[in-house]
Amino acid sequence: MTPENGVSLPRDFFARSAHELTPELLDATLLVNGVGGRLVELEIYDQSDPASHSYRGRTERNASMFGPPGHSYVYRSYGVHWCLNIVCSAAGEASALLIRALEPTQGLERMIERRGVSDPRKLCSGPGKLCQALAVSGEHDGLALDAAPFQILAREREPQIVRCERVGITLARHQPWRLCVGGSPYLSRGPGRA
Repeated sequence: MTPENGVSLPRDFFARSAHELTPELLDATLLVNGVGGRLVELEIYDQSDPASHSYRGRTERNASMFGPPGHSYVYRSYGVHWCLNIVCSAAGEASALLIRALEPTQGLERMIERRGVSDPRKLCSGPGKLCQALAVSGEHDGLALDAAPFQILAREREPQIVRCERVGITLARHQPWRLCVGGSPYLSRGPGRA
């Protein structure tokens, strides 16, 4: 059952396969302390995937990915950028959706100040940029997504969805597990090959 438009999504909404969940989350609204926008690009990582942090089992770094669904998994990429993921699961499998991009709709002034750029298309067009714009850091790792500072609102319309290769990885790169809102100018990278 999909929640009504604009309704905050409960934790049990995320208790299913990442492959099933992702299309339903595109165009939903993510807010962190009231700042955020529409999710336009998500990338799937499940436990069967050699590119996933959960592939080799639980560690101190990836523990949140093994936690209950409907929580955040935040990690630092290459020691430089924070990356925000939505933890989901099916039958106890550790999987998450990397939030690659969103269309900024709320709190633009704060995002511009945090990022130092004024073009809305460059505020959240990549996982590191997004975390900087929303002030997400390691302190947000493992937090529930249906409680402050997070809020995820059900989408208000059904978008055109484009499936394409993942980016920024070498293992299993050709899996069409990056899903984007078709035609969005806010993506981290164009759709490329489907």
